[in-house]
Amino acid sequence: MKPLQASSGDLNADRRADFAEMLFVSGEPAQAAELLLGALELAPQWAAGWFRLGEMQEAAGFLDQAIQAWTMALKLDPADRLGASLKLQLIGHAPAAAAPPSAFVETLFDHYADRFEEALVDKLGYRMPDFLDRAIRAARPGRFRLALDLGCGTGLMGERLRPIVERLEGCDVSAGMLRKARAKGIYDRLSKADLQHFSHTDAKADLVVAADVFIYVGALERIVGAVAESLIDAGVFAFSVETTAGGDDFALQPSRRYAHSEAYVRHVLAASGFAILSLDRAVIRQDRSKPVDGLAVVAGKGHAV
Repeated sequence: MKPLQASSGDLNADRRADFAEMLFVSGEPAQAAELLLGALELAPQWAAGWFRLGEMQEAAGFLDQAIQAWTMALKLDPADRLGASLKLQLIGHAPAAAAPPSAFVETLFDHYADRFEEALVDKLGYRMPDFLDRAIRAARPGRFRLALDLGCGTGLMGERLRPIVERLEGCDVSAGMLRKARAKGIYDRLSKADLQHFSHTDAKADLVVAADVFIYVGALERIVGAVAESLIDAGVFAFSVETTAGGDDFALQPSRRYAHSEAYVRHVLAASGFAILSLDRAVIRQDRSKPVDGLAVVAGKGHAV
């Protein structure tokens, strides 16, 4: 089964679920869904089972049944650690939200922490920390007094920032990711924080970085405004986004990550008093063997264009 509550608590239900998973992986989603539904008759309170049932039913083309399964998963897990609401949004059964459930993002990265770097860097070709590092150094050579690494994860961006900053602070919603970052010994301070409610009340920074973070934010107005408040005048803000080919400001993708339009990024930055110092198009990573396009952006607070 997928992560989070991998066991139903009922041995017979777990066995049926395991067989269902084997069928699903073998390309038989309808048969898998039927078998998993039988498992859920034995363990009806198993939120993760209902969520996986929805995925199987969706793959089999049974969207009405998938809606029912994801609705049940959401009922059993109101915090939505599994992201059932995002699945409902993607198939048009729920209105688009401005951000994903915080519990979903936290759970995703807590589960992912131990293999995060291997999967993202080695298997998916993730290079955004390198892109942003070069862009920051080109836009403003020299050292920074205080840098904030938002959504710092395991410290991939922090490793690049450490040589050019006097003090480096990081925050992340995932305790598992923070443990990995702390083990590297590169941060002067680490804290657990949900970026949907980010507010920095200590000394103002002269550099804020958010590498591959806004894919789990959606609407950017509040967070970009909070970043502006956390920066000194002429401070630097560097970040990345995945880009959408559609006309929307931002859109939830089948990956359950958000993509943003370049026009929207420019508008939000200008509204918070930022001027773009550099904006580079890049392939952020591979996803199912396809390149994911994005932007690496460096902006200055109050800078003249």
